[in-house]
Amino acid sequence: MLKAVGLSRHYGTVKAADNVSFSVEPGEIVGLLGHNGAGKTTVMKLLTGYIEPTSGEAWVNDVLVQDDPVAAQAHIGYLPESQPFYGEMSVADYLMFAATMRGIPFEERASSVQKVVEDTDLAERFLDTIDTLSRGFQQRVSVAQAILHQPPVLILDEPTNGLDPTQTIQMRELIQRLAEESTVILSTHIMQEVDAICDRVLIMRDGELVVDERLDELSRAARVAIRSSASREQLNNVTGLRVDKGSEVDEFFFHVDDGKDAQTQINEVVPKLVEANISIYGVQPERQDLETLFARVSEGTYAS
Repeated sequence: MLKAVGLSRHYGTVKAADNVSFSVEPGEIVGLLGHNGAGKTTVMKLLTGYIEPTSGEAWVNDVLVQDDPVAAQAHIGYLPESQPFYGEMSVADYLMFAATMRGIPFEERASSVQKVVEDTDLAERFLDTIDTLSRGFQQRVSVAQAILHQPPVLILDEPTNGLDPTQTIQMRELIQRLAEESTVILSTHIMQEVDAICDRVLIMRDGELVVDERLDELSRAARVAIRSSASREQLNNVTGLRVDKGSEVDEFFFHVDDGKDAQTQINEVVPKLVEANISIYGVQPERQDLETLFARVSEGTYAS
């Protein structure tokens, strides 16, 4: 399990991360989103013990990262934003070196390297020096070093960066397989990536965690758009709901009650409006996709 409790990292007056709290359970794939400078990479570095928090705690499999970062890191496979390898080494030599640094016993190193080479489809470039590889193959080497020791927690910063469409699909499949036995959190700027493989999304803005939502909940309409010539006050009085004015003439929104779906709420509200002789031009659930939600967060128009 991976857990952040009030994690903060301040640089003078700049709050790179501010009171961030969440947990990720085994078998869960969580996407961490945010615009450039939102604090995603800072949170990942705090979780891995790469930097120390100004306040708060990070836990990895019941190990407090600040108290024993080496023990915590033994449970983590980390793919950082910058690729962690030596370009003059061959893929084979680098992965054997990484296996040694990870403390994998000598008699198990060759089989561990062979497994990650197969998982990341690196066999054809196994003896090539890393500097001669394409950006996509270098990314695969980075992922291979992160999973060498079969860690129970994976923290991946832009895992599909530089991959072509075929390689991207292969990487998604690999992450999904790894999640069967691991806790996974990945940072990405690609919405489709989160839609394709994640169970949950965290969205940051200006160092704060603004959204923590399961993807299957995002498709549930939180508001219903209604077009009517009545006033906001009239609609509120009839429906008993919180009705907000929209940006268009005759446009309003009412919020769906907790525990109800939009259609149930519509079925309850419309007869009341008809009985009150209020003209209705249209009623439509407002469904929110991930891109719309991300845009609202980035623009500062989202309110949880």
